[in-house]
Amino acid sequence: MQLSQLEIEVVMVDDASTDNTAQLINQIALTDERYTGLFLARNYGHQIALTAGLTVARGSEAVMIIDGDLQDPPELLLTFYNYLAEGYDVIYGIRKKRKENIFKRFGYYLFYRIQRKIVNINIPLDSGDFSLVSRRVVNILNQMPEESRFIRGMRTWIGFKQIGLEYERDKRVAGSSKYTLKMLIRLAYNGIFNFSDFPIKVITSLGFFTISVSLIFTLVVLIKRIFYNDVPQGYTSLLLTITLFSGVQLISLGIIGEYVYRIFFQVKGRPLFNIRHKIIEKELFNE
Repeated sequence: MQLSQLEIEVVMVDDASTDNTAQLINQIALTDERYTGLFLARNYGHQIALTAGLTVARGSEAVMIIDGDLQDPPELLLTFYNYLAEGYDVIYGIRKKRKENIFKRFGYYLFYRIQRKIVNINIPLDSGDFSLVSRRVVNILNQMPEESRFIRGMRTWIGFKQIGLEYERDKRVAGSSKYTLKMLIRLAYNGIFNFSDFPIKVITSLGFFTISVSLIFTLVVLIKRIFYNDVPQGYTSLLLTITLFSGVQLISLGIIGEYVYRIFFQVKGRPLFNIRHKIIEKELFNE
């Protein structure tokens, strides 16, 4: 099958951009009925913007998820589609080679492998959001109301028949990435805390470890007192003990807080996003 034989709709999501992206999307959507423009009321972040696009996409067979910087090659659509025809519900890209700086590459490499070890589902290594997903998978994603979203993890959790294809990710041709270190860390947190109970288990293990250290230290003090009539003097040992337990308590509270934070925002039941307006087939709809 050729690309020309496919009926394709392109949904362009503007996440309250500060450059001229909105104007360009507006112009394209009004002049070409194959393009739909979706303009969010404020900046909600990458994962929510993708979610908004999925709720609007009308593809009856499948939806391709791709970032606007086109570092992921849209030319793979036909290859992905052929696997869809073979019965796969999710065809995702695996980044064989990145063309970012060495620190970023190492950070991504380390994160994916740590995540693989501690999460409760088998999220494929080096896979991003770039994928082609069937309509039934899109429908399930749209029914998942998670506020702190990690779409590639949600996609894996859904199941069905999935396959990964390797590709080389190109350098960014124009502009600069808006994904700051803070946003990357937040995404990493969502990828871990949303799909793993490992942090809570670490707290339990850390608690047993500190109790063991405390008991051993107490035993040593008693032996010195009973058999050698000697008790450690000074504030050094006391200070180290207090510092150790204080650090353990703060780390434990921080980890528990991450889960409580997610529960707090989830139970509010707020909509994940608000749409300022959208352009579908040259018609303007205000929300």
